[in-house]
Amino acid sequence: MENQDFFDSQLELWEVFLQQEQGGPHTHAGSLHASDAEMALQNARDVYARRGPVFNIWVVPSVMITSTTPDDKGPFFDPADSKIYRHPQFYKVPKGVRNV
Repeated sequence: MENQDFFDSQLELWEVFLQQEQGGPHTHAGSLHASDAEMALQNARDVYARRGPVFNIWVVPSVMITSTTPDDKGPFFDPADSKIYRHPQFYKVPKGVRNV
């Protein structure tokens, strides 16, 4: 196990997102280590696509993901609370429309 840990620490960490049907959302499936994007795609297919139907795979280097922090809770998200048009319940979805 120690050799595998050493090997993984030498490779870039990638986040894997799967789309299970055309037009559906991509959801986070997990992470893996790979030397480049092609290897990350192949590893993602081998590890995550065998669990069920997959239409599309995204792999993203973890270092490229930017996120908020717990300290951002108030200042970052509060401005949207007063703008009801930003909430999905403000809009009416026509019958027959899927995957909006």
